[in-house]
Amino acid sequence: MFVNVPGGIEILLDPVDIEAARCSAGSDEPVGVVYADRFITVVRDAVRFPDGSLGLYVRMLPAGDAPGVVVLPLMGTGSDIVLVEHYRHATRAWHLEVPRGMGEEGEGGPANAIRELEEELGVRAGELISLGTVHADSGLLGGHAELYAARIPGVGTLDRAEGIRRAVVMPFSRAEELIGQGDITDGFTIAVVTRARLAGLFAKGPDDDTT
Repeated sequence: MFVNVPGGIEILLDPVDIEAARCSAGSDEPVGVVYADRFITVVRDAVRFPDGSLGLYVRMLPAGDAPGVVVLPLMGTGSDIVLVEHYRHATRAWHLEVPRGMGEEGEGGPANAIRELEEELGVRAGELISLGTVHADSGLLGGHAELYAARIPGVGTLDRAEGIRRAVVMPFSRAEELIGQGDITDGFTIAVVTRARLAGLFAKGPDDDTT
């Protein structure tokens, strides 16, 4: 997380350079770790930009090394998926989205994905399908999330303590419609639905045929 790549934005480590960057930014704010808890670490870096100018840049890192996980639940072998209506504190609003969460240290992505489904939907995943990774906000967040699809037999007890009020079963095509209409705005959900389509998990409908 502190590697400098040639041609990129350089993190300054020398105290003299750091003070020069703070002066250039007109700030007396501290540089380094400015906040940390068991979930996130917020870092304010003194940097040299590619044009040679100096300044400060804030980024947020996961507290551990384990990536987050995002899981698209698939109902059996059909074309239906399950989304949850989840209240998000950051936006102060309800969002229709897939189950997701931070990874636990010492567990691999598949184990974390299975755990998230058990916690949020109260169900054990069957087949688990990897759909790659995603950086949710490459301008601010240093971590990434692993994307999965998982076949489940149904929906169990929801994790209402976390702000989930209902599970919604719908055709995959309906989820794509809601994304296109702007009714699904969660970036992780848009990413995993898109990857599932591109991976061929759902056949294209007649309206998608351009031949």
